[in-house]
Amino acid sequence: MNVLLFGATGMVGQGVLRECLADPGVTRVVAIGRSPAKGTTPMGRLPEAAKLEDLIHADLFDYSAIEDRLTGFDACFFCLGVSSAGMSEAAYSRVTHDLTLAAARTLARLNPGMTFTYVSGRGTDSSETGPVMWARVKGRTENALLALPFRAAYMFRPGAIEPLHGIKPKSRVYRLAYILLMPFLPLIRTLWPQSLTTTEQVGRAMIACAHSGAPKHVLDVPDINAL
Repeated sequence: MNVLLFGATGMVGQGVLRECLADPGVTRVVAIGRSPAKGTTPMGRLPEAAKLEDLIHADLFDYSAIEDRLTGFDACFFCLGVSSAGMSEAAYSRVTHDLTLAAARTLARLNPGMTFTYVSGRGTDSSETGPVMWARVKGRTENALLALPFRAAYMFRPGAIEPLHGIKPKSRVYRLAYILLMPFLPLIRTLWPQSLTTTEQVGRAMIACAHSGAPKHVLDVPDINAL
């Protein structure tokens, strides 16, 4: 299976990349982004990283110059995302909805047999009309992706994600938040096991969706963990 990965240097993307490199069923991983992915995870220094290729591309709203390098993929794992804190709805929509759809529309045209998997968020508003700005924008993004002519599309809505295998959040704010949260993870796992997943489980679940599909197209934490 040939995989195209967006957001490979972020926490979720690092976890997905690690699982792709470890999975014998994944033969090629192309990480596309503004900076290289090689060496960003502990796995990046191991022999399995030989199947990882970096595709450096600055303008993630326009792929016309590299379309010849975006064909022949079985799956796309889209793990790019930003916090909505301090952003207007227009600005957040541009970097969440518009950027994602620029990539997805190009890939749907070039790879109609592709499975597209998008990391959304717990609480996403599929009605697109609720009071929470980020949830409306994510819901609009999900709905647009599900309408594209891919072989299949899956929306992942994780809640809390525990980083494993030495993976750390990219943002200083999130790193501090995870440091503060770590002592409570065993309690959360005991009392609310369906609210927590891991970077490993997210990566394995994405590969499972691409390989064999899933019972539904919008997947919450219990669905991710079950896969």
